[in-house]
Amino acid sequence: MARSKRYKGVSEKLGGEGPYEVDDAIRLVKETASAKFDETVEIAFRMGVDPKRSDQQLRGTVVLPHGTGRSVRILVLAKGEKVTEAEQAGADLVGSDEFIEKIQGGWLEFDTVIATPDMMKDVGKLGKILGPRGLMPNPKSGTVTFDIAKAVNDSRAGKIEYRTDKTANVHAPLGKASFEAGKLKENLVELTREIIRAKPAAAKGHYIRNTTISTTMGPGIDVSVQSLTDAVKQ
Repeated sequence: MARSKRYKGVSEKLGGEGPYEVDDAIRLVKETASAKFDETVEIAFRMGVDPKRSDQQLRGTVVLPHGTGRSVRILVLAKGEKVTEAEQAGADLVGSDEFIEKIQGGWLEFDTVIATPDMMKDVGKLGKILGPRGLMPNPKSGTVTFDIAKAVNDSRAGKIEYRTDKTANVHAPLGKASFEAGKLKENLVELTREIIRAKPAAAKGHYIRNTTISTTMGPGIDVSVQSLTDAVKQ
């Protein structure tokens, strides 16, 4: 694969193959962020699970201590008194049938969708549109709930969803390259702690096999799994 001069330049800063201790990996990921925009710092976990087995699937949510640094536009699908609750909680868009029709027509100007359980009969029609984009409300992620205020506040605070893909990897954002190193580390440690807590009982052998941290446009930096698990225990 052809690489740009910018990519090759930042890759040279690594100076080795790794894996790196957590603090060194975060320092390097910040140093290799050279795009003209504030790049997102992302983590990829290679998990020792079989995602084809229902008892080994990994999925959940976690509120990052310092958020993602991303402005989130929240759509709440609700009726009655829950509309007022959503508006008071600070949701950007609140409604029901009118928004469902807009989405069916191709409108997707939002980042998170929260729905009350009584709306799911109609929201279910949007599965083929929202599902592939990771936007479909789901009870497991806390986005199908009558506690609208909490769901909205969690989304604002930096709540993210994680799940294994078809190749047993978990990808998640950790924040922005402009974040202080300490904040990126705390976000990473909290996410790792949650993934360890959610370990499926049927998972055997090495649970977290390797981890790689990177920015949107930067090279992958291998993180020592031992260093990361040690940080979780501190």
